[in-house]
Amino acid sequence: MGERHQTATEMAEAASGWLDSLTPEQRAVARGAVPDGDEPADAERRRWFYTPTDHGGLTVHEMQAAQQRAAMRLVATGLSLAGYVTVATTMGLENVLDRVEGFVTRFDRERGRDPGLYYLRVFGEPGGDRPWGWRFGGHHVSLNNLVVGGELVATTPCFMGADPASAPLLGGAVARPLARVEDLARDLVRSLTPELATRAVLLDRAPSDFVTANRSVVSDGDQVIPLAGIWRDERFRDDAEQAKLQALSDAIDQAAGLSAEDHRAVAYTTEPRGIPGSELDAGQREVLRSLLATYFDRVPEGVSPLRSYDEAALDAVHFAWAGPTEPGQPHYYRLQGPRLLIEWDNTQRGANHAHSVWRDPEADFGLDVLRRHRAAAH
Repeated sequence: MGERHQTATEMAEAASGWLDSLTPEQRAVARGAVPDGDEPADAERRRWFYTPTDHGGLTVHEMQAAQQRAAMRLVATGLSLAGYVTVATTMGLENVLDRVEGFVTRFDRERGRDPGLYYLRVFGEPGGDRPWGWRFGGHHVSLNNLVVGGELVATTPCFMGADPASAPLLGGAVARPLARVEDLARDLVRSLTPELATRAVLLDRAPSDFVTANRSVVSDGDQVIPLAGIWRDERFRDDAEQAKLQALSDAIDQAAGLSAEDHRAVAYTTEPRGIPGSELDAGQREVLRSLLATYFDRVPEGVSPLRSYDEAALDAVHFAWAGPTEPGQPHYYRLQGPRLLIEWDNTQRGANHAHSVWRDPEADFGLDVLRRHRAAAH
C-alpha cells in the first residue's frame, strides 16, 4: 500500500470513528455533500477562511470530551507531528490573544477569541468508493483534504497563522510557533546580492495581508481583500460590532499605507515575480529548500511533496519579498512555481500577527482529480 493510500486509510478510520460517536443532530451539522468538483453542491467544501468566523461544521464546543478526542485524532491524520503541535498551539493562542485585547472582543458572538470555535466537517462517506474529504478550520487554521480512489490527492489550501506571533514564556524564553517560517525567508532575502535584492523586493512596504486571501480560486491580478471582507456573512447582525470590525479593517489598511500602484506591484500574477531559484548560490538554495519544508512538512512525511523537489524543481521556484528586511518590521513574501503558491505576511498588530498559506493554484481542493474522476465515470 502506498503512503498516500495508507494516510487515506487512517483518515477514513478516524473520520468514521468520529462520525459514529455523534448524535443524529450533531451528524447533520458535521456532514457535507459528496465532493463533486464543478457541481454547485461542492461549493461549500471550497469555502475556506482564516478569520474567527463560521468555518462550517461542528465546533469543538458542540462536542463531548470523547468526541473532541476523536475529532483531534482525525485532524492528526492529516498532519505531521510538528504540524499538529503548531495547530494545537495556534488554537491555544486564542486565550492569549483574548488577554492581549483585554477580554473584550466579541465579533458578533459571545466570545470573539475562543479556542472552542474550531469547526470540523466531513464531506461524503469516509472510505467509500466515491470521493470524500474533510475540513478543519477556525481562527488561523484551515486544513482541506480530499480522498479519491482510496488515495489522499489534495491537502491544499493549507493555512496556519499565529496571533500573537511572538509571546513571552517564563525565564525569558519566547513562544514563536512560526519562527522558522519567518526567519528563513528573512535570512534568504538578506543574503541576496544588491542586484538580486532589487529584483526580489517588489515594494518597500508590505501589504496588510497576504494577497490572494481566502479566494477559492486564485486569478491573475488578485489583490488584498480588506479584513472586513473575509467573513462568512457579509455583515454582522449587531450593527455596533459591524462598525467595530469595519473600523479595525480600515485601520489595518491605513497602517499599511499602500497606494493603488503599490497594490498592483504586489498583486498576484500567474507569471511568477521575484527571482528564480536557478539564480541562487548553493547556500541560498539550501535555505530555500528549508523554507519550502516549513510548508510541505506540515503534512505527514509520506505525502509531503518536498521529496519531489529536485534541483530542476527548485530552479523554478521564485522568491519575492515586500517590506523592510529588518526583524520586527511589517513584511510579506511569496514563493511561486509550477503548481505552487506560498504566501506569508506578518504585518498587523505591530508585526506580531502572522499568516502563512500553501496552495496549488491548479489543483486546490483536488479539483483536477475530481474532473478526471467525473470524466471517467461518464
